[in-house]
Amino acid sequence: MAHHVLFLPGAGGAASFWHPLGVLLPTSWRKTYLSWPGLGHEPHEPALQGLDDAVAHAARMLEGPSVVVAQSMGGVVAVRLALAHPDRISHLVLTATSGGIDVASAGAADWRMSYRAEYPNAAEWILTERTDLSAELHRLSIPTLLLWGDADPISPVGVGRQLERLLPRARLRVLAGGDHMFARDRAGEIAPWIEEHLLT
Repeated sequence: MAHHVLFLPGAGGAASFWHPLGVLLPTSWRKTYLSWPGLGHEPHEPALQGLDDAVAHAARMLEGPSVVVAQSMGGVVAVRLALAHPDRISHLVLTATSGGIDVASAGAADWRMSYRAEYPNAAEWILTERTDLSAELHRLSIPTLLLWGDADPISPVGVGRQLERLLPRARLRVLAGGDHMFARDRAGEIAPWIEEHLLT
């Protein structure tokens, strides 16, 4: 089957985060790589001033139905997309994300200070947004693959376990030694998991 895959990066903002994985997935799949204007080193755009705008930005790229593959902050956008447009998303792949739940209770480290040091010109909203989707996750019946690394202080495996409990059709797979960027840096190890997931 020829899938359309929409890739959503994290707060680093760059579409290129997903290129190492995209080239490993079947060439028959159509791939759309989104960036987040104003985040990381991406140029600012007045139209993107917060998470609501990011969700609207991503929604415009959906084809019906699409596979949404998302990392970190992009995973929050993906969950909100799936809640708003369940008929336009066939599968979700969430990697190293909060998914819209409280990660502090799972022992997550705060990333904001190091993010600001690395990206001094990034939009302020990324540091102040708070999202709690935990009460809504039971509505998501989309098959969801949760990919976590067990060496990620920003989104520990406990977060993935919570999401697996809250999402009706979720499966968690853990990459040994994976840090917050494993989806980019170890794409070859997760590509087969994603292909397998899309057969469900």
